[in-house]
Amino acid sequence: MNTRSEISGGSISSRPEIHSKHFFFGYPYGAPEKNDMIIRSIYALSSNDETKFADWVCYRLDPITLGNPRASSRRWVANPWLAPEETLEPDDYRDAKRALNADRGYFAPLSSFRGSLDNDDVNMLSNISPQSSNLNQGPWARVEQEVRATVAGGQTLWVMTGPFYEDEMPALPRADEEHLVPSGYWKIVASGSRNDPSTATAVAFIFDQDTDRNADPSEHIRTVDEVEVRTGLDFFWELPEDIESQLESTVGSWPI
Repeated sequence: MNTRSEISGGSISSRPEIHSKHFFFGYPYGAPEKNDMIIRSIYALSSNDETKFADWVCYRLDPITLGNPRASSRRWVANPWLAPEETLEPDDYRDAKRALNADRGYFAPLSSFRGSLDNDDVNMLSNISPQSSNLNQGPWARVEQEVRATVAGGQTLWVMTGPFYEDEMPALPRADEEHLVPSGYWKIVASGSRNDPSTATAVAFIFDQDTDRNADPSEHIRTVDEVEVRTGLDFFWELPEDIESQLESTVGSWPI
Protein backbone atom coordinates (compact mmCIF):
# COMPACT_ATOMS: atom_id res chain seq x y z
CA MET A 1 0.00 0.00 0.00
CA ASN A 2 1.15 3.54 -0.65
CA THR A 3 3.07 5.01 2.29
CA ARG A 4 2.17 8.68 1.76
CA SER A 5 1.10 10.10 5.11
CA GLU A 6 -1.67 12.44 4.05
CA ILE A 7 -3.75 13.10 0.93
CA SER A 8 -7.28 14.36 0.35
CA GLY A 9 -9.59 12.19 2.42
CA GLY A 10 -7.12 11.48 5.24
CA SER A 11 -4.29 9.13 6.02
CA ILE A 12 -3.69 6.34 3.52
CA SER A 13 -2.73 3.97 6.33
CA SER A 14 -6.09 4.53 8.06
CA ARG A 15 -8.16 3.39 5.09
CA PRO A 16 -9.77 -0.05 5.29
CA GLU A 17 -8.00 -2.70 3.23
CA ILE A 18 -10.64 -4.16 0.92
CA HIS A 19 -9.43 -6.55 -1.73
CA SER A 20 -11.34 -7.46 -4.89
CA LYS A 21 -10.46 -8.28 -8.48
CA HIS A 22 -12.65 -5.33 -9.45
CA PHE A 23 -10.34 -2.73 -7.88
CA PHE A 24 -7.40 -1.31 -9.83
CA PHE A 25 -4.82 0.08 -7.38
CA GLY A 26 -7.46 0.81 -4.76
CA TYR A 27 -11.22 1.13 -4.54
CA PRO A 28 -12.75 4.61 -5.01
CA TYR A 29 -12.32 6.16 -1.58
CA GLY A 30 -14.44 8.95 -0.13
CA ALA A 31 -18.04 7.70 -0.22
CA PRO A 32 -20.04 8.27 2.99
CA GLU A 33 -19.14 5.86 5.77
CA LYS A 34 -22.72 4.67 6.12
CA ASN A 35 -22.84 3.56 2.49
CA ASP A 36 -23.21 -0.18 1.86
CA MET A 37 -20.27 -1.68 -0.03
CA ILE A 38 -21.43 -4.72 -1.98
CA ILE A 39 -18.97 -7.03 -3.72
CA ARG A 40 -20.39 -9.56 -6.15
CA SER A 41 -18.69 -11.87 -8.61
CA ILE A 42 -19.11 -9.46 -11.54
CA TYR A 43 -18.93 -6.02 -9.88
CA ALA A 44 -18.46 -4.08 -6.65
CA LEU A 45 -20.43 -1.00 -5.67
CA SER A 46 -21.02 1.53 -2.90
CA SER A 47 -24.74 2.15 -2.41
CA ASN A 48 -25.79 5.50 -0.98
CA ASP A 49 -28.68 5.39 1.51
CA GLU A 50 -29.63 9.02 0.85
CA THR A 51 -29.61 9.20 -2.95
CA LYS A 52 -30.70 5.53 -3.34
CA PHE A 53 -28.09 5.09 -6.10
CA ALA A 54 -24.52 3.82 -6.13
CA ASP A 55 -21.79 6.41 -5.62
CA TRP A 56 -19.51 4.14 -7.63
CA VAL A 57 -19.52 0.80 -9.39
CA CYS A 58 -16.30 -1.03 -10.34
CA TYR A 59 -15.85 -4.07 -12.52
CA ARG A 60 -13.06 -6.05 -14.16
CA LEU A 61 -13.80 -7.18 -17.69
CA ASP A 62 -11.80 -9.89 -19.46
CA PRO A 63 -12.30 -11.99 -22.61
CA ILE A 64 -13.64 -14.98 -20.64
CA THR A 65 -16.34 -12.96 -18.89
CA LEU A 66 -17.30 -11.30 -22.15
CA GLY A 67 -17.30 -14.45 -24.30
CA ASN A 68 -19.62 -17.44 -24.72
CA PRO A 69 -22.91 -15.59 -24.19
CA ARG A 70 -25.41 -17.25 -21.88
CA ALA A 71 -29.11 -16.64 -21.45
CA SER A 72 -29.87 -13.32 -19.80
CA SER A 73 -32.87 -11.16 -19.03
CA ARG A 74 -33.82 -7.64 -17.98
CA ARG A 75 -35.91 -8.58 -14.97
CA TRP A 76 -35.43 -5.67 -12.60
CA VAL A 77 -35.24 -6.49 -8.90
CA ALA A 78 -34.43 -4.65 -5.69
CA ASN A 79 -31.09 -5.64 -4.21
CA PRO A 80 -31.87 -8.28 -1.54
CA TRP A 81 -28.72 -7.31 0.39
CA LEU A 82 -30.13 -3.82 1.03
CA ALA A 83 -32.94 -2.88 3.38
CA PRO A 84 -36.15 -1.71 1.61
CA GLU A 85 -35.58 1.87 2.75
CA GLU A 86 -32.04 1.88 1.30
CA THR A 87 -32.88 1.21 -2.34
CA LEU A 88 -35.53 1.78 -4.97
CA GLU A 89 -37.90 -0.88 -6.26
CA PRO A 90 -39.01 -1.70 -9.82
CA ASP A 91 -42.31 0.18 -9.51
CA ASP A 92 -40.42 3.37 -8.62
CA TYR A 93 -39.33 3.63 -12.27
CA ARG A 94 -42.85 3.56 -13.70
CA ASP A 95 -43.47 6.49 -16.07
CA ALA A 96 -39.80 7.55 -15.92
CA LYS A 97 -39.54 7.30 -19.69
CA ARG A 98 -42.62 9.42 -20.28
CA ALA A 99 -42.00 12.01 -17.60
CA LEU A 100 -38.21 12.36 -17.72
CA ASN A 101 -37.20 10.70 -21.02
CA ALA A 102 -35.01 8.52 -18.83
CA ASP A 103 -33.94 4.90 -19.17
CA ARG A 104 -32.94 2.47 -16.49
CA GLY A 105 -29.27 3.09 -17.10
CA TYR A 106 -26.76 0.42 -16.12
CA PHE A 107 -23.53 1.23 -14.32
CA ALA A 108 -22.18 -2.29 -14.99
CA PRO A 109 -23.93 -3.09 -18.31
CA LEU A 110 -25.67 -6.36 -19.07
CA SER A 111 -24.06 -6.60 -22.51
CA SER A 112 -20.62 -6.80 -20.91
CA PHE A 113 -21.48 -9.83 -18.77
CA ARG A 114 -23.47 -12.09 -21.02
CA GLY A 115 -20.73 -14.71 -20.63
CA SER A 116 -21.11 -14.85 -16.86
CA LEU A 117 -23.33 -17.26 -14.93
CA ASP A 118 -24.16 -14.32 -12.66
CA ASN A 119 -25.17 -11.86 -15.38
CA ASP A 120 -28.62 -11.35 -13.85
CA ASP A 121 -26.96 -9.52 -10.95
CA VAL A 122 -26.64 -6.43 -13.14
CA ASN A 123 -30.44 -6.07 -13.06
CA MET A 124 -30.45 -5.20 -9.36
CA LEU A 125 -31.60 -1.61 -8.96
CA SER A 126 -28.50 -0.77 -6.92
CA ASN A 127 -26.68 -1.03 -10.29
CA ILE A 128 -29.25 1.18 -12.08
CA SER A 129 -30.06 4.88 -12.17
CA PRO A 130 -32.36 7.16 -14.22
CA GLN A 131 -30.19 8.11 -17.18
CA SER A 132 -31.42 10.27 -20.03
CA SER A 133 -32.26 8.18 -23.08
CA ASN A 134 -30.09 10.33 -25.34
CA LEU A 135 -27.05 9.80 -23.15
CA ASN A 136 -27.75 6.15 -22.36
CA GLN A 137 -28.36 5.12 -25.95
CA GLY A 138 -25.79 7.50 -27.44
CA PRO A 139 -22.26 8.30 -26.23
CA TRP A 140 -22.54 6.26 -23.01
CA ALA A 141 -23.39 3.17 -25.04
CA ARG A 142 -20.57 3.87 -27.49
CA VAL A 143 -18.00 3.98 -24.69
CA GLU A 144 -19.29 0.64 -23.41
CA GLN A 145 -19.16 -0.82 -26.92
CA GLU A 146 -15.56 0.30 -27.34
CA VAL A 147 -14.66 -1.24 -23.98
CA ARG A 148 -16.14 -4.56 -25.11
CA ALA A 149 -14.34 -4.38 -28.46
CA THR A 150 -11.02 -3.80 -26.70
CA VAL A 151 -11.61 -6.69 -24.31
CA ALA A 152 -12.71 -8.97 -27.16
CA GLY A 153 -9.32 -8.20 -28.72
CA GLY A 154 -7.58 -9.81 -25.75
CA GLN A 155 -7.15 -7.05 -23.16
CA THR A 156 -8.36 -6.93 -19.57
CA LEU A 157 -9.86 -3.61 -18.49
CA TRP A 158 -11.06 -2.15 -15.22
CA VAL A 159 -14.04 0.20 -15.34
CA MET A 160 -15.15 2.59 -12.60
CA THR A 161 -18.34 4.57 -13.04
CA GLY A 162 -20.90 6.55 -11.09
CA PRO A 163 -23.01 9.70 -10.78
CA PHE A 164 -22.50 13.28 -9.69
CA TYR A 165 -24.98 15.78 -8.33
CA GLU A 166 -24.35 19.37 -9.39
CA ASP A 167 -27.77 20.56 -10.60
CA GLU A 168 -31.23 19.88 -9.23
CA MET A 169 -33.02 17.25 -11.29
CA PRO A 170 -36.70 16.17 -11.42
CA ALA A 171 -37.51 13.18 -9.24
CA LEU A 172 -38.90 9.89 -10.49
CA PRO A 173 -42.66 10.57 -10.64
CA ARG A 174 -43.81 7.27 -9.10
CA ALA A 175 -41.07 6.68 -6.52
CA ASP A 176 -42.31 6.53 -2.93
CA GLU A 177 -38.80 6.70 -1.46
CA GLU A 178 -36.88 9.94 -1.16
CA HIS A 179 -34.06 9.92 -3.70
CA LEU A 180 -31.81 12.22 -5.70
CA VAL A 181 -31.54 11.87 -9.48
CA PRO A 182 -28.00 12.43 -10.81
CA SER A 183 -27.26 15.46 -12.97
CA GLY A 184 -24.48 13.60 -14.76
CA TYR A 185 -22.16 10.64 -14.83
CA TRP A 186 -18.47 9.81 -14.93
CA LYS A 187 -16.61 6.77 -16.18
CA ILE A 188 -12.94 5.80 -15.86
CA VAL A 189 -11.44 2.99 -17.95
CA ALA A 190 -8.07 1.65 -16.82
CA SER A 191 -5.59 -0.93 -18.04
CA GLY A 192 -2.23 -2.32 -17.05
CA SER A 193 -0.73 -4.96 -14.79
CA ARG A 194 -1.71 -4.83 -11.15
CA ASN A 195 1.75 -6.25 -10.42
CA ASP A 196 3.54 -3.38 -12.19
CA PRO A 197 2.35 0.15 -11.32
CA SER A 198 4.38 1.67 -14.17
CA THR A 199 2.04 0.04 -16.72
CA ALA A 200 -1.12 1.75 -15.42
CA THR A 201 -3.05 3.86 -17.94
CA ALA A 202 -6.50 5.43 -17.69
CA VAL A 203 -8.99 7.60 -19.52
CA ALA A 204 -11.85 9.46 -17.82
CA PHE A 205 -15.16 10.71 -19.21
CA ILE A 206 -17.72 13.14 -17.81
CA PHE A 207 -21.23 13.42 -19.26
CA ASP A 208 -24.10 15.67 -18.19
CA GLN A 209 -27.63 14.28 -18.35
CA ASP A 210 -28.40 16.61 -21.28
CA THR A 211 -25.53 15.30 -23.43
CA ASP A 212 -26.58 15.02 -27.08
CA ARG A 213 -27.30 11.53 -28.42
CA ASN A 214 -24.83 12.06 -31.29
CA ALA A 215 -22.02 13.45 -29.13
CA ASP A 216 -18.53 12.08 -29.71
CA PRO A 217 -17.30 10.45 -26.48
CA SER A 218 -13.79 11.75 -27.20
CA GLU A 219 -15.08 15.30 -26.70
CA HIS A 220 -16.05 14.36 -23.14
CA ILE A 221 -12.66 13.07 -22.04
CA ARG A 222 -11.44 14.74 -18.87
CA THR A 223 -8.69 14.09 -16.35
CA VAL A 224 -9.15 11.77 -13.40
CA ASP A 225 -8.28 14.79 -11.27
CA GLU A 226 -11.45 16.53 -12.50
CA VAL A 227 -13.57 13.50 -11.67
CA GLU A 228 -12.09 13.52 -8.17
CA VAL A 229 -12.89 17.20 -7.68
CA ARG A 230 -16.48 16.81 -8.88
CA THR A 231 -17.26 13.63 -6.93
CA GLY A 232 -15.11 13.83 -3.80
CA LEU A 233 -13.69 10.38 -4.54
CA ASP A 234 -10.04 9.37 -4.62
CA PHE A 235 -8.86 6.88 -7.23
CA PHE A 236 -5.66 4.87 -7.72
CA TRP A 237 -4.46 5.75 -4.21
CA GLU A 238 -2.46 2.53 -3.91
CA LEU A 239 -0.12 3.69 -6.69
CA PRO A 240 3.20 5.32 -5.85
CA GLU A 241 2.57 9.04 -5.53
CA ASP A 242 4.54 10.10 -8.60
CA ILE A 243 2.79 7.58 -10.85
CA GLU A 244 -0.64 8.44 -9.45
CA SER A 245 -0.08 12.16 -9.95
CA GLN A 246 0.99 11.70 -13.55
CA LEU A 247 -1.85 9.29 -14.34
CA GLU A 248 -4.57 11.47 -12.85
CA SER A 249 -3.42 14.77 -14.35
CA THR A 250 -3.01 13.44 -17.89
CA VAL A 251 -5.83 13.56 -20.45
CA GLY A 252 -6.05 9.95 -21.58
CA SER A 253 -6.36 8.77 -25.15
CA TRP A 254 -9.33 6.87 -26.56
CA PRO A 255 -9.60 4.03 -27.42
CA ILE A 256 -7.40 3.05 -24.50
